[in-house]
Amino acid sequence: MFSLYVIGFPLLEMTRKKIQIKKIDNLSSRQVTFSKRRKGLFKKAQELSTLCDADIALLVFSATNKLFEYASSSMQQVIERRHRHTTVIRLNRPSTEMQFESDSTNVLRQKLEDKTRELSRMNGQELHGLTLQELQKLEELLVRGLTNVSKLKDEKIRQQIRTLKTKEAQLMEENQKLKQVIV
Repeated sequence: MFSLYVIGFPLLEMTRKKIQIKKIDNLSSRQVTFSKRRKGLFKKAQELSTLCDADIALLVFSATNKLFEYASSSMQQVIERRHRHTTVIRLNRPSTEMQFESDSTNVLRQKLEDKTRELSRMNGQELHGLTLQELQKLEELLVRGLTNVSKLKDEKIRQQIRTLKTKEAQLMEENQKLKQVIV
């Protein structure tokens, strides 16, 4: 901001007004702003390239699909350099997604190994390295499992007995009917 004064009286005062960053509704104002800001952006890109000896390629497509570009050297060379860089990065280290998949695979592999070891221990194998507490936990787990299996087996036996009694009653009734037909 600067001001111009003539003997204590403000003659001209210029300030920059902050604007809200949102799409400009008026088409002609939008195009004027696009043109000015594009020129400013290209100027900043050129300054950055000159001051820092950086290779810069800048592509801008307008709303009317017109292409504007700036390159500090050759646009093609900068784009090819970018592609080579991306390829090298992909080859040197896996992407985040691949790393996530690898981590998930490792977690699942570890869970599978743990469950396999737990199952073999429940079958009485690989018990030698376990502490007394681990053996007691395993025994409790097996007793609980055995209790559940016994309960389910008893329920199934009772169900079969009920089914057989029902069938017996039906057969006895049919037998009685057949006896009456014979007599």
